Amino acid sequence: MLPRFIPLSFFRKRKIPGWFNEWMEFVPICLFTSLVVKDLFITKTYSFSVTGMLPELIASVVVILIAFWTRSMALSVIIGLGLVFALTFLI
Repeated sequence: MLPRFIPLSFFRKRKIPGWFNEWMEFVPICLFTSLVVKDLFITKTYSFSVTGMLPELIASVVVILIAFWTRSMALSVIIGLGLVFALTFLI
C-alpha cells in the first residue's frame, strides 16, 4: 500500500509540471511493449528466437494496427487474446 500512497500524498497538493505529464503518457506503451516483445522473442534460456510463435506474431501485428487505429488498450487486449485463442486452434 505504501508504494501507492507515498506518490499520491506527495503530488496531492503540488502542481504537476506539463513535461512530467507528457513523459508519463509513454509509460504504459513502454511497459506493454516490453512485456509483449519479451514474450514473443525471448526464450526460456534468454536467447532470441521467432520459431513456434506464429499465432502470437500474427495477433501482435493485428493488435498493433487496432491499437494505433482506436487508441484503446482494453479493445486491443481483448481482440489480441481472442486472436491468439482462435489462431492457436487454426495454425
